[in-house]
Amino acid sequence: MKKWTGLGAAAAVTALMGTAASAQTLVYCSEGSPEGFDPALYTSGTTFDASSRNVYNRLVEFERGTTTTVPGLAESWEVSEDGLEYTFNLRDDVQFQDTEFFTPTRNMNADDVIFSFMRQLDPEHPYHTVSGGTWEYFNGMSMPDLIESIEKVDDHTVKFTLTRPEAPMIANLAMDFASILSKEYADQMMEAGTPEMLNQRPVGTGPFEFVGYQKDAVIRYNQNEDYFRGAAPIENLIFAITPDASVRYQKLQAGECHVMPYPNPADLQAMELDENVNLLQQEGLNVGYLAYNTQVEPFDDPNVRKALNMAIDKQAIIDVVFQGAGTAAKNPLPPTIWGYNEQIKDDPYDPDQARQLLEEAGVEDLSMEIWAMPVQRPYNPNARRMAELLQEDFAKVGVDAEIVSYEWGEYLDRSKDVDREGAVLLGWTGDNGDPDNFLAVLLGCDAVGGSNRAQWCYEPFNDLIMEAKTVSDREQRIELYEEAQRIFKEQAPWATIAHSIVFEPIRPEVQDYKIDPFGGHQFYGVSLAE
Repeated sequence: MKKWTGLGAAAAVTALMGTAASAQTLVYCSEGSPEGFDPALYTSGTTFDASSRNVYNRLVEFERGTTTTVPGLAESWEVSEDGLEYTFNLRDDVQFQDTEFFTPTRNMNADDVIFSFMRQLDPEHPYHTVSGGTWEYFNGMSMPDLIESIEKVDDHTVKFTLTRPEAPMIANLAMDFASILSKEYADQMMEAGTPEMLNQRPVGTGPFEFVGYQKDAVIRYNQNEDYFRGAAPIENLIFAITPDASVRYQKLQAGECHVMPYPNPADLQAMELDENVNLLQQEGLNVGYLAYNTQVEPFDDPNVRKALNMAIDKQAIIDVVFQGAGTAAKNPLPPTIWGYNEQIKDDPYDPDQARQLLEEAGVEDLSMEIWAMPVQRPYNPNARRMAELLQEDFAKVGVDAEIVSYEWGEYLDRSKDVDREGAVLLGWTGDNGDPDNFLAVLLGCDAVGGSNRAQWCYEPFNDLIMEAKTVSDREQRIELYEEAQRIFKEQAPWATIAHSIVFEPIRPEVQDYKIDPFGGHQFYGVSLAE
């Protein structure tokens, strides 16, 4: 792996920009460090940006800037009439990246597809426990119960057999966890006794090849000249890791980076007037929330959770944290997705009623933790400030709240613990445009101990979302999801906080950059004007 040396990471990025032609090198001021480079192991958008969205491909993919599925590594597919068999016809012209640490001897084929999924499905697979192997998305989406078998029909044909129909199956396979890795590379690393390299030095089929990573500083990628869709206009892609949004903005103004995520809401007006910035914006497919641990007293009582929800002044949060660039959330689904239940009424802001509910529940002198993310996310631009406002609101009803935080990777890992203390600020940006991606992945029983940070398994809710998976008729699915949202609101495993507007500040010379509705940052197809 190449390391940045001599000048240091920041100076090296600046030097690279100065020596390379502007049409060849793009610098993205990333908001944080990836947890790793194997997307199936994680759920963070920061990690997906650094791995699946630029290094890898999937059988099916989303057309850039849309929620429409299009062929990826599979050029076509067929679904049986009973919805139980999915047969994918693979392209025969896709090469894995030839890097300093791996030289492929063959093109991508069915063996790579089977490897990429079986390591997640089969507990006996040699890669199942490598790098922690929790397979949070795979398990949270009930894939172990859904997939009966995956078989190689021939070198360029793979058949998935399911135990039940799965309405969002094609969209699910376009998600980051379904990225296709090289079995040949994995076998070499296992034989060398270094299987963890799969998560540290990624090899994919995507438009950009991984070159090197200096933790918390910089990631470098080169153009994949043999990319099956054609080489990217960008020859060098740099992730300059810059956690502070104000510093990201300064770098954008100075031309030290071309694209930055998650601006401070307070800077938006200045950005609109800044000739060095093109401020893109789009209503987000997201929700920010506070997840109680419903398996720990007294948060196992829905009345206590309801009381805390009624203590929260959401409008103050929208005004202070989002600077008005967001709307209060009442459902776990964003209003931009089909199936959203307009009829749900939000819990009112009523501290007196909140205090009374706590008294009726027998809760006195409650102390709790509020976990605040250390990074900005599209659904929460300032988790620390949000936590402070929640702390003030809870104090008004006699609840003493302590704010805690951890490094981002540790935060995500610790928050999965079913015995975790405290309520966790988190959120979600949709991955496939289907309500299942919110309701099942974040709140289903199969996701407890993983992406279900509320550790909430409520059978009446779970039965509805599991039935909705098997139904092909959208109107019937909508009815089931609307009822599920009613139960969610009644049981209150979360305090739903906000849906945000997504802003993407980019330099004027950046051409054909598109906001990803799923919150990602993809640089294939992007170029820089001379």
